[in-house]
Amino acid sequence: MTDTTQDARKMTEDWWRTSIIDMSPGVIRYRGYPIEDLIRERVSLAQMIWLMTRGELPTRVQAELLEAALMAAVDHGPQAPSIAIARMAATCGVGLNSAMASAVNVLGDVHGGAGEQAVELYEDIARRMDGGATEDDAVAAGLQAFVEVHGKVISGFGHRFHPIDPRSAPLLELVDEAARKGEVSGEFARIGRAVEAKLGAGKGKPIPMNIDGATAVIYAELGFPAPLARGLFCLSRSVGVLAHAWEQTQQGGRIKGPIPRQFIPTYEGRDKRKVPSQG
Repeated sequence: MTDTTQDARKMTEDWWRTSIIDMSPGVIRYRGYPIEDLIRERVSLAQMIWLMTRGELPTRVQAELLEAALMAAVDHGPQAPSIAIARMAATCGVGLNSAMASAVNVLGDVHGGAGEQAVELYEDIARRMDGGATEDDAVAAGLQAFVEVHGKVISGFGHRFHPIDPRSAPLLELVDEAARKGEVSGEFARIGRAVEAKLGAGKGKPIPMNIDGATAVIYAELGFPAPLARGLFCLSRSVGVLAHAWEQTQQGGRIKGPIPRQFIPTYEGRDKRKVPSQG
């Protein structure tokens, strides 16, 4: 093999470079771990998500926290746009993969991005405290900065359906337990609760932490960068998306839109009028 050929081969093989998987005929290693060993050791999906995104296997408690966060956010019913879209897509005759892709594609800043934004908020407050600000001042300044960028709705707090989100308290209890064991710092759980208290102060009613705020506490405690929080939510919600798309496929139905066909959307345009003569 000539030097030129070797250089060309090296350039081609370097076209994609990855530290995630070492794959060749008969060999599959994730971050250095042979897949056969991972299977035999019964490594869970949550552990694999951690390994693939972080490079190392988590401790048992870390894996349990990640598992709880992923499990808790899998579904919120057909009123959630992602779930409704999955079901509507299924009635259009597309396959499960297309229905799932249609649903995941709407998990943006408003529907799906709250966890990422909440992690960013918590991290901003933590940096301010590390810089010498008191917790109260750091929370106030962090919230003000957040509002200036994102508007008055604070991601991770309040819920349009649940006065108190039933998923938040159990998740925070798991964080508290892990903090007592020294597996996480507990810093972001304290920050999340401080944000909740600040938002409720003087409002006449509380603005409780919701699922996005609680899972953001977990992701921040576990050291996941904020953008990965959205990716993790997409993985979690994909379970519900798959279940609903499959159920709708079994139920049947053709071209079901967002409302029953006997209801006509409100028209706000011009009254009936004549088309002007083109002569």
